[in-house]
Amino acid sequence: MADRIRLDGRVALVTGAAGVIGTATMRLLAERGARIVAVDRNEKPLQASIENLPASAQARAITADVTQEDEVADYVRRTIDTFGAVDVFHNNAGIEGDIAPIVNYSLESFRRVLDVNVVGVFLGLKHVLPAMLRQNRGSIVNTASIAGQIGAAQIAAYSASKHAVIGLTKSAALECAATAVRVNCVCPGLIDSRMLSAIIKGRNPGHAPVPSERIVEQIPARRLGEASEVASIVAFLASDEASYVTGSAYTVDGGRTTS
Repeated sequence: MADRIRLDGRVALVTGAAGVIGTATMRLLAERGARIVAVDRNEKPLQASIENLPASAQARAITADVTQEDEVADYVRRTIDTFGAVDVFHNNAGIEGDIAPIVNYSLESFRRVLDVNVVGVFLGLKHVLPAMLRQNRGSIVNTASIAGQIGAAQIAAYSASKHAVIGLTKSAALECAATAVRVNCVCPGLIDSRMLSAIIKGRNPGHAPVPSERIVEQIPARRLGEASEVASIVAFLASDEASYVTGSAYTVDGGRTTS
């Protein structure tokens, strides 16, 4: 019997590849046999993320800005030119933006967050979906957040953007439901990462860092999540084990949003 979690020979395209979740996801997908195309706007961290892959992995790095449609179209085209298909798309690029109350939030910063987190996801869907629909196969996993399920003080732009990602996921899933293309999203909670550190620091400017025990008190599991735990859900959704799963938002938060 075939191992349904294996991704041997499949082509996985990952945006935001230099971030902690993107890097962890690429590594797990590669370990399960996928060929990797890593996309990020920051070239040096992107190359470092590729070097973190297993030595046997087939991988290509592409520097691109997900907010620019021509660059999105180009990374999709180059993926197909290199490997012949896009079987898995982890539509993952995102930023936290400024940490500030709404009354102090600049319009420029608000638009920047929406541009990366919403327009970037939309453009990825717009240009990857035609390739997958022609193949009549594929799995897209967008990265949302628990901030897209509940309110979050001082990160209104981020929260609004992640609510939008969940909406885009459901709409795309319905448009593809009669095909073999599936669209889902993951909603990470408090993950040990640069982004979480930036949000915590931004909420307490000029003060000592918030003690870790005060942070984990908010989490029923009593610990921060690891990027590898998000990657595991992405890999599941990419696999044949999730063949009847589409339009879903998978929460990875140690129970944070259960109450």
